[in-house]
Amino acid sequence: MRLGLVEERTGEVPVMPELPQETERGRALVPLGTAEVTGPSMVPTLHHGDRLVVQYGARVKPGDVIVLRHPFQQDLLVVKRAAERREGGWWVLGDNAYAGGDSTDYGTVPQDLVLAKVRARFRPRRADQRSPLAVLRWALSAVRPVLSDRSASRRLRAR
Repeated sequence: MRLGLVEERTGEVPVMPELPQETERGRALVPLGTAEVTGPSMVPTLHHGDRLVVQYGARVKPGDVIVLRHPFQQDLLVVKRAAERREGGWWVLGDNAYAGGDSTDYGTVPQDLVLAKVRARFRPRRADQRSPLAVLRWALSAVRPVLSDRSASRRLRAR
């Protein structure tokens, strides 16, 4: 299943495909899916156009990058870092402090709006990466796991 992730600052409101009920409840037959990042709020971890491999129903801990439904626009999916567990849900923040569109705007996100945990990212090759050296650099860095970043979690809580 391919989900388009549209972050709040882009101003786009996508028509989102309906998720199977099993996926919504975290019991999908195939717990992995893909998504595409749109927007700058997770730079430098994720960039506009990155493709993500996500795991539905995965256990979330502070520092994980997650996919969630926006609390006020539930047809809008966003990708953020789970900074800490608070009463009422998760406090989520973007890695780019200047982009906004996170818990500083809308408060804690209830657990039932958290859909998936990001496991890996694939950065597509740009059209200007044609030389053999550029293609080699891209090939060595295109696929990376997205790991829980404890140092980022501590830094984000300070905001």
